[in-house]
Amino acid sequence: MELRRWQKKVIDEFPDIVKNYKKFILKAPTGAGKTVLASEIINKFYKNQKIIVLCHRLVLLEQLDKGLSNDHKVKKLGLSEVGEPFIDYDVLISTNLRSRDFLLKAIKECDLLIIDEAHRVSPNGQAYKELLIQFDKESKSESKLLGLTASPERRTGDQKDQLGLAFDAIIDCADIDELIKEGVLVPAEYKSFFIHDLELESMDISTGDFPIEQLSNAIIKSSMIEYACNIYLKEKEKIKNKAISAWFCPDVLVAEETKRQIEKKKLNVELITAKTPIKERLEILSQHESGEIECLISVGVLSEGWDNPNCNIIVHLRPTLSKVFWGQSVGRGLRSAKNKVKCLVIDVSSNYTTFGPVEKLKWKLWNHRKSYLEFKNRFNWVSKQKYVEDRDFTYMLCEGSGDDGKRCSLVYKKKELSDQACPMCNSYASTNLYKENKIDKPKNDNSLHKVFFEMMPKIYKDMNHAIWKNMESSAWKDANIYEKLFLSFCLAFDYVSGDMTGSENEFWNLTLDAEKRVRKFLSERNITIPQQEEFIFSSLSDGLNKGRVIRPVQTNYGIALCGENFVVNSEEINERKFQKALQVIERIAAMGVTNTEELPYYKIN
Repeated sequence: MELRRWQKKVIDEFPDIVKNYKKFILKAPTGAGKTVLASEIINKFYKNQKIIVLCHRLVLLEQLDKGLSNDHKVKKLGLSEVGEPFIDYDVLISTNLRSRDFLLKAIKECDLLIIDEAHRVSPNGQAYKELLIQFDKESKSESKLLGLTASPERRTGDQKDQLGLAFDAIIDCADIDELIKEGVLVPAEYKSFFIHDLELESMDISTGDFPIEQLSNAIIKSSMIEYACNIYLKEKEKIKNKAISAWFCPDVLVAEETKRQIEKKKLNVELITAKTPIKERLEILSQHESGEIECLISVGVLSEGWDNPNCNIIVHLRPTLSKVFWGQSVGRGLRSAKNKVKCLVIDVSSNYTTFGPVEKLKWKLWNHRKSYLEFKNRFNWVSKQKYVEDRDFTYMLCEGSGDDGKRCSLVYKKKELSDQACPMCNSYASTNLYKENKIDKPKNDNSLHKVFFEMMPKIYKDMNHAIWKNMESSAWKDANIYEKLFLSFCLAFDYVSGDMTGSENEFWNLTLDAEKRVRKFLSERNITIPQQEEFIFSSLSDGLNKGRVIRPVQTNYGIALCGENFVVNSEEINERKFQKALQVIERIAAMGVTNTEELPYYKIN
């Protein structure tokens, strides 16, 4: 098989990658061809050596078996395997829970351990912890751990359960925009609707996402499913090819009601869940790929490892606080196929307005406690577009009526001074989401950036630096929580490196180094900071702008701490320092600072 350009690039760079790193993730979008890349790496660099390929689901296991068997001697690990590993085969594939004793023995002998969907790797969880410890302690010195994923992020705020603890580096292999240009993927066309009667505000999201039972009940009570079905019928007529759609639901109750309503529209539909027998599931997937089944409804099984390039419509019926799930599920529709020019994404869950287009998603190797809270705002991404430089557009929520007499509710982008109507229903009845204050202020308020870069150098230039730098004791002594966070932010901005980084791993190494220095500074002075349930960055700009919350002593001392950066650094360096400092202060606010710190990257002596 001829390799794609990004795959050839990785193959060319692979000797340097393994020279520099023992445990690394190769990141590439869904549909880019990561399994093909893994096979080529084995062929070129590990021919006749001992390889283990792990995944977490049976359906992924079947796909890996099919994808690797043509070029390699593959053994699929049994449920209770005995004997010696790597007899008459060179590639052992398995889920991470099969025949653990045999698997642990194989890890000691393997030359390469590959983990598919590596964002599932929990360094502190039962599924992978034992295997990772075995690899670190017992594998050969030259053995490598290679992860594959499109979304290298763990949603948990547990600092002992972050991808940065399992892997040394994330290697960016390709991005969605690049692969669209090459024709490997097709662009997504998003149609996002705000369902007015879907009640999510009162739900307890302390677990990091909407509780499935509460979410399911709210969806059933709302008009969401009816909206989705009616929009689908209208929009599928615009698809040149035969419509082949995947519908993502939170649970079986919603899925069954969705199936019932689709059947009323006289469409061919099937439902698969984690409990669908593997043989039956594979048959349904085959019929869906051929177009015999037009609508395939899924509960938790299609977001990873599923390949149907003919799927050209994604219908999202699961509101979530997980951008991993949003990115993985939408990515399933972006694979290219004959005569397929785009994938229509019908989102009735407000996930598009929350996270934005999947091709623009940013990933974090280190999440803090409560990191999911920003996504509670169902217009989180749209709200941030207010601060796009030279913005000449706004976002509208259509209040007009569709053909069925119901409110249209499309969220659409409109030129500021144009008289553009809703592209869905042609109505002019709409709400400007910014002017009508229908959206919350984003948690990483971009107005801080403007105030910080305008006011900081001006104030620093006119102040007596020596006097204010000697005000440390006064500034910290009676500082309120907002002042402590402001001063910690100034410290972080001064401490953090402005070096350009080539990967998420490099970015987070520098960020965590700065966080350690801030924590050390605070610890040495017995300064504590209580955990904040919610943290709005705009409070940091108060001292520079209004001085109502952060008083002049704290403001000027903070400026004295970090203002010299505007004298000695270029604007580009300070911009990089600013972005890392934002991450530092958000983590410190969400996790707090105590006198008994014990984090994987920092411990009080």
